[in-house]
Amino acid sequence: MDTESPIKEVIEEIKEFGGAAVQYCYQCGKCDTVCPWNKVINFSIRRLIREAAFGIPEIELEEVWRCTTCGKCPRECPRDVKQIDDVVAMRRIAAEYGVSSTLLKPVRSASASLNAEGNPFVQDRSKRADWAEGYNVKGFDEEMEILYFPCCYVSYDQRLMAIARSTAEIMNKAGVEFGILGTKENCCGESIRKTGNEDVFKTLARENIKTFIDHGVKRILVSSPHCLHTFKNEYPEFKANFEVIHISEYLNELIGEGRLEIKGEYSKKVAYHDPCYLGRHNGIYDPPREILKAIPGLEFIELYESREDSLCCGMGGGRIWIDTKMSERFSNLRLEQAIELGAEVLATACPYCIDAFEESRSGLNYEESIVVKDITEIINELT
Repeated sequence: MDTESPIKEVIEEIKEFGGAAVQYCYQCGKCDTVCPWNKVINFSIRRLIREAAFGIPEIELEEVWRCTTCGKCPRECPRDVKQIDDVVAMRRIAAEYGVSSTLLKPVRSASASLNAEGNPFVQDRSKRADWAEGYNVKGFDEEMEILYFPCCYVSYDQRLMAIARSTAEIMNKAGVEFGILGTKENCCGESIRKTGNEDVFKTLARENIKTFIDHGVKRILVSSPHCLHTFKNEYPEFKANFEVIHISEYLNELIGEGRLEIKGEYSKKVAYHDPCYLGRHNGIYDPPREILKAIPGLEFIELYESREDSLCCGMGGGRIWIDTKMSERFSNLRLEQAIELGAEVLATACPYCIDAFEESRSGLNYEESIVVKDITEIINELT
């Protein structure tokens, strides 16, 4: 790109919003070599960082909004440029100045709904716990062992409700005293924060923290790695620390303690997909594998890009609200990898990933070729 004189005011804003590390980039290009976008289109995170360093980021264009915050490029960067922080800083500038485009219309809608109803779907808060009807789920009180926080997608999406219901049935089978906060809880705020809407995130976080404290919450069980990441790594910014555990860790704990017994066989070939926010961002790789490998009859398949090198599903960084062309979906590639390896089931442990894979399965007409399952759904069938 052409060299331009740095625009100091913009550079200072990028630093102020958390993107100071752009100055460390020496344009080696390692970030571009691992970015999943380059599997489907030509995209350069390196270029974005360069433009930010010179104070000329084109924040109104889709390029700034492509990053899924998957975490691959920070692992490769020799200069600790913190690409995710830099991209979010540019998005915060866009939010600050009210940058508007057709692309961002669903983000604005989600933001408004989060402010009004605590969820991104323009759904009534009063319906947040409807998924639990008939599943022996109680309201949380401080004498209970654990608070189950199912996340917005699992609470409202018809397909993803199966994750919450499977979790509830498993907990009841294991004799766990648990409850939910239902209408009293908000979205964790992770995705809206990644779109640059810091004020909305802070409002959601503070209200959730107050609710948790008021109800005597100590241990939180989550279905979504995005909730895990936010409660564990971002809520401490507000001096709030809770013990947070992902369902894959908790299932492994229950099975190991003998509180949950696998009774049936699952005679299928199962490939496991590592979600970005469970794996790269939080280092949880083994519990899901240990659970699946312990199931009688199950043939475990390791995908080509797995563990630290896992392929992003494409829904992180707020992209879950932004329409992605079918030809540009990373989830298509993941399904094709699983099918090529002979998998009958693609299992994962993240509602965002389930949503992405189900859309690709439908869009590519793979309904007869492979089934998509959350690990809780598999375990619930066998206990």
